[in-house]
Amino acid sequence: MKTSLLFNDLILAELVSSFRVRNQRKIVKLLYNIDKLELSINWDQIMEFQFKCLKNGLNGIGIPDLIVAQNVKQNHCERYSLDRHFKLMQDILRLKLME
Repeated sequence: MKTSLLFNDLILAELVSSFRVRNQRKIVKLLYNIDKLELSINWDQIMEFQFKCLKNGLNGIGIPDLIVAQNVKQNHCERYSLDRHFKLMQDILRLKLME
């Protein structure tokens, strides 16, 4: 099975800043060459995601994480992340996560 690595501008912004602080120029250059998914934010769905998270006791989920979750669902992708928020949202928002 072929696995593709896909980003969006939000993920890129988070990663590039971190690597630039550490002066990791080669990694930053590589990140800019990865295919990016277009962000098409549906704010009503973001509010619904936030409502579902809050209703299930997840109070610390930020809007950027909800936008990434929405992007994953819109594009029928699986998400790989070390961020525990995605594991917590997995069942509530029916996210596909890579193990």
